[in-house]
Amino acid sequence: MKQISGIAASAGIAIANAYVLEEPDYSFEKKTDADPAVEKERLETALDKAKVDLAQIKEKAEVDLGEEEAAIFAAHLLVLSDPEFIGGMQAHIDNEKVNAESAVHDVSQTFISMFELMDNEYMKERAADIRDVSKRVLGYLLGIQMKSLAAIDEATIIIAKDLTPSDTAQLNPQFVKGFAADIGGRTSHSAIMARSMEIPAVVGTKESTTSIHNGDTIIIDGLEGVVIVQPDEETTQAYKQKKENYEQQKLEWAKLVNEATKTVDGHHVELAANIGTPDDLTGVINNGAEGIGLYRTEFLYMGRDQLPTEEEQFNAYKTVLERMEGKPVVIRTLDIGGDKELPYLELPKEMNPFLGFRAIRLCLEHQDIFRTQLRALLRASTFGNLKIMFPMIAALEELREAKAILEEEKQKLVNEGQQVSDSIEVGMMVEIPSTAVIADLFAKEVDFFSVGTNDLIQYTMAADRMNEQVSYLYQPYHPAILRLVNMVIEAAHKEGKWAGMCGEMAGDEIAIPILLGLGLDEFSMSATSVLPARSQIAKLSKQELETFAKEMLMKNTSEDVHEAVKTRLSSL
Repeated sequence: MKQISGIAASAGIAIANAYVLEEPDYSFEKKTDADPAVEKERLETALDKAKVDLAQIKEKAEVDLGEEEAAIFAAHLLVLSDPEFIGGMQAHIDNEKVNAESAVHDVSQTFISMFELMDNEYMKERAADIRDVSKRVLGYLLGIQMKSLAAIDEATIIIAKDLTPSDTAQLNPQFVKGFAADIGGRTSHSAIMARSMEIPAVVGTKESTTSIHNGDTIIIDGLEGVVIVQPDEETTQAYKQKKENYEQQKLEWAKLVNEATKTVDGHHVELAANIGTPDDLTGVINNGAEGIGLYRTEFLYMGRDQLPTEEEQFNAYKTVLERMEGKPVVIRTLDIGGDKELPYLELPKEMNPFLGFRAIRLCLEHQDIFRTQLRALLRASTFGNLKIMFPMIAALEELREAKAILEEEKQKLVNEGQQVSDSIEVGMMVEIPSTAVIADLFAKEVDFFSVGTNDLIQYTMAADRMNEQVSYLYQPYHPAILRLVNMVIEAAHKEGKWAGMCGEMAGDEIAIPILLGLGLDEFSMSATSVLPARSQIAKLSKQELETFAKEMLMKNTSEDVHEAVKTRLSSL
């Protein structure tokens, strides 16, 4: 028996025999004296075949998974028609006289590297989409016969180096009970789709394909992020019981969909969800979120060759506000720049993009972009409960300038005869330590705070969360982080304002009791975390946790905090 650790990508327990998905051989000989006309024709033929494939996969996904998940393949089809992507390959063939295989490989690697260098986890995972599309094209150029996972007709656990979105879309949950992959993260499309299909998955295992053979008995623990190879009878029975317990737990969670989030002693907090596009709303509504705590608008600007128009943005914001039916919707203004490049926007190359020209800094400099977005937001405000949030605020001057521009655009719209809501709350993210330290000053000039812990942690600990060598310093429970969060909450409450959190920490079962005790008003997380969090909060007493939370601020280490919370939770 062997245990392999990875990332819990899709919750659940699966027990079945392994099907090891072998990676085709995509190696080829680079030619530098090829006939450009011939190679471009070969490329065009491969692209056409790939488009037919993807259109069929998209059609199947729409039937099996719904339009939201099938949208992934609509995006893949757009990649195959993207003038910069395809034009880059054609130009490479013309300029370098290389064969089509080389052009596909070289250009796709440029795009893959660009996405992988981004600090945003969601965008980082988009490299997998480019990889998926380019391999399909390369496969046709090399004459590789693609395996169809849809043909699997017995209980199986897929083991792969990487499971692409198009692989995942072919899986039949009736037979594919789970999967494990050497690479990938929770925000990869395959992980998102696995959660939608309720297929247990563990990714980032690094060694599944080298440690597991076809036919091995496998246990996938998508709750803890563990893969067990050739388990003994005792382990198998224990996991069968764990699987049964989890299924019962899901039934209990489902009963909470329409419930308010209240503690044992009757204290209500708001459980909201984070989204990237209007397509994410189905999961938000199905999981009973009480609002949107973070709408990342940057995804409206990506995957295209020009800025979105005011009308495009207005329609996206209006859709979200209307579908949330009066529940609060916090929309963050454009958070892009530095390492998050837009091909149509010439931004300076920076030595340290994490601390560079991005978010509100970029918007205040490029006011034409900022004002267009603000107009769209203001026009959409009458269709729901809109709250506007500015990211990466470091100084009061930035906040005041952003608010002044917002007020100017509001007045222009009113003068034009446009309707604008009079009840829009304006807030800011707290992601910079210095901002948290003077939160008392900011609290006088905003309606709310939302703590962005993903960045707050890495800035406070001076540890890039994407750098594996310093990942041990990415500590959500570190007393320094807890003290900063406490300062923000206290500053907000002193001015009669509310404080929320939209980082991963908000849905963390260890952090929740502390945040509840500190008085956090709104917890915003991935939609699939809402019901488990609601269930946990319903077992906790805010009054009892207030003293406990203050005690956590005085602990010496992150591990001390973790152990103290674990001990307290085990006594419930």
